[in-house]
Amino acid sequence: MNEYLLSVLLGIVEGLTEFLPVSSTAHLRISEVLLHVPLSSGYWKMYSIVIQLGAILVLPIYFRKHIAKLISTFPEGEQKDCDYLTHPLSLVMIAFVVTAIPSFLLTKVIGKNLESLYVMGTALLIGGIVMWIIDAMKAPWEKAGPGAAGSPTQGSPIHTWRMDDIHGGQAIWIGACQILSAVFPGTSRSMSTIAAGQLVGMSRPAALEFSFFLSIPTMTVATLYTLFKSLSGKDENPIGVAAITPHQWVILAIGFVVSFIVAYGAVAWFMSYVRRRGFAPFAMYRIVLGIAVLAWAAGMIGR
Repeated sequence: MNEYLLSVLLGIVEGLTEFLPVSSTAHLRISEVLLHVPLSSGYWKMYSIVIQLGAILVLPIYFRKHIAKLISTFPEGEQKDCDYLTHPLSLVMIAFVVTAIPSFLLTKVIGKNLESLYVMGTALLIGGIVMWIIDAMKAPWEKAGPGAAGSPTQGSPIHTWRMDDIHGGQAIWIGACQILSAVFPGTSRSMSTIAAGQLVGMSRPAALEFSFFLSIPTMTVATLYTLFKSLSGKDENPIGVAAITPHQWVILAIGFVVSFIVAYGAVAWFMSYVRRRGFAPFAMYRIVLGIAVLAWAAGMIGR
């Protein structure tokens, strides 16, 4: 296949799946196998990191107004009821630290699991079932919405309707659950954080938005660290910047731009869709895909 077309296709896959709760890691891995991308090549491993950076760039741009508001109200908060530890930005960073330290210590385990279709298929399947159950449990209360006075409907298990109202316990719990997505590729960072947020009383939009905010430091640090290892020779298949040809730079640029454009559209659509419909379709998709991946890994369908 023409490498320019290949870059476009992989950029589309990355952009579509990075922020949806379906696991971009699993989709990229499957796509690379189906499209015969040489995974032993240090260049193509670096390519998958670079196009992820294109998707990451979407979030600070898409949420720039909200980010600016949070920065301008730091540390007392919009309602003047926060401090340096309880402000939403601080809680994002606390959740990030809770995720980052264990994930770094488990780097070798993560590396092994990235090569396993069985792990990805199982994580897709189990994650889909968990997401479906949690979303179905919360659906009636989501439809009811907050009370007329702005407080949650009486008896509702949902008591955090805006991301800005998240508290410390919720942030720590979400950060801990995000570790699952690092250790078990196919779990999906979005799925683990959204489902975790719903379990501790956050509405769909609040859990989704906190998931997006948390992904900014999480994905940026993880991706830049992996890229550094790839370029510095500390990876198994390193590639130096000087070794990249002009042709390869163009391929990288195409993937980066396509990933950014598609991811921006996916985030905008996803925010709107979730408010109206919930996560059930994504859960069903994960279950079907997980079964297919497990059958593929077992040789039941062609590879």
